[in-house]
Amino acid sequence: MKIQNITDSAFRQYGRIIRDIDFSELLRRTAETTPVPEDVVYVPSAAQLEALTAYRELQEKTYGELPIQIGYCNGHNQKLNALEYHRSSEIDIAVTDLVLMLGRQQDIGEDFTYDTSQVEAFLVPAGTAVELYATTLHYAPCHVAKEGFQCVVVLPRDTNLELSVSHTAGEDGHLTAKNKWLLGHPEGGLAAGSPMGLIGENLSL
Repeated sequence: MKIQNITDSAFRQYGRIIRDIDFSELLRRTAETTPVPEDVVYVPSAAQLEALTAYRELQEKTYGELPIQIGYCNGHNQKLNALEYHRSSEIDIAVTDLVLMLGRQQDIGEDFTYDTSQVEAFLVPAGTAVELYATTLHYAPCHVAKEGFQCVVVLPRDTNLELSVSHTAGEDGHLTAKNKWLLGHPEGGLAAGSPMGLIGENLSL
């Protein structure tokens, strides 16, 4: 699979690089305190990360003073498996080099299927922060080195937490957590009952 750079013009439809915030303390704390399992772990909100000065800057500069959460996604992964989107931007901060597989919500069919041949892959170098726009399809990063990946994930508060009511029909049926719409791949190893929607190859680096 071709891996492009986030500085390439192709990335502009998916997001932007954040350059006006100092993430050094956040990167260091994440590297020191968050585990890197053999699979993938996602923690929506981590107190040790939200206590840092970057929290206030992210809330004020990138989310217009809305309540936010800072968590992390770490591990080992080299497959697409699924794609998700939110009604808000997501900020990913690469603690290690990692690759993001991305698509566009606009390319989801009326039957809520998406052809994985439209996915593009981008290398996010360690120390780089990117804003993924609300219409950008994404999922767990892929590792570059055998040691795995570490990625800080910033979202509006309560995103990805457990739903309060059932959601069953149309796009609503793809809502699997608060502010998280999911399209799974049949070969993605998701939990039983997860909504499918990806057609084509389960892409791998």
